Amino acid sequence: MNAGDIAFPHLGIYLHDVPRSFSIFGFEIAYYGLIIGIGVLAGIWMAAHLAKRSGQDPDVYWDFAIYAVIFSVIGARIYYVIFAWEYYRDDILGIFNIRNGGLAIYGAVIGAFATLFVYCRLKKQNPLLMGDTAVPGLILGQAIGRWGNFMNREVFGEYYDGFLSMQLPVEAVRARDISENIAAHIPPGANYINVHPTFLYESLWNLAVMALLLLWRRKKKFDGELCLLYFAGYGLGRFIIEGIRTDTLFFPGTTVPVSQVLSLVMAVAAVAADIVVRLRLAGRKSGSQKGSG
Repeated sequence: MNAGDIAFPHLGIYLHDVPRSFSIFGFEIAYYGLIIGIGVLAGIWMAAHLAKRSGQDPDVYWDFAIYAVIFSVIGARIYYVIFAWEYYRDDILGIFNIRNGGLAIYGAVIGAFATLFVYCRLKKQNPLLMGDTAVPGLILGQAIGRWGNFMNREVFGEYYDGFLSMQLPVEAVRARDISENIAAHIPPGANYINVHPTFLYESLWNLAVMALLLLWRRKKKFDGELCLLYFAGYGLGRFIIEGIRTDTLFFPGTTVPVSQVLSLVMAVAAVAADIVVRLRLAGRKSGSQKGSG
């Protein structure tokens, strides 16, 4: 394979010389950043559209998005650098170079929700209602953003030569992302690896979760339930997919995967919280009916 090629051999897809960036008036623009930007705009647009349909002011969401985007990017980078510190401790300036990736979605989510609660407190908005309105757009942005990882030849899984197998040239990926298992399966004389396209798995999973959120909007029993459904749905999928990836971040000094643990805790806590709130609401409704009888 040439250095810029990407292939899905069992699907009959061979992409030649896929660029990582393009130039406009001599200024280099990375596809990674462009796709992330498209995902962000699509997510904000969806949140504003849903707000308008539900009788809320969509301008509030556009205003909130300005702050959310800034602090999400900061949170995504901080999260990644903290748990990949061994790669940056000797290259401090590299911390500020995000053109080659290195944004952790959980850091972005933490940053976004922290910004939401601060914003709502200052603007006297309902954070749970805003969260429910925003999460379908959030996960749409995540689904789109994963294709930025595709352009960067990152966020792939272990060795795999099945139906959805993806082939990448060895020289096009980071050496630290090639596990011993992947290296052991490189065909003699070949310059490519066969891996799981986990970026694709997560993108499709996110779209499925988004569809569920949209379908559940009219069935929710309380403000904040769609947020819990997002945490549960995304957490479950990420827990499974994270176990396949080779670029997993670990708790310092351990082999315990940070995002996989966080995903499991988040999913279980969200399901438990939803059950507790629903039971309390049912109990109040039952008590009210008895009192009126």
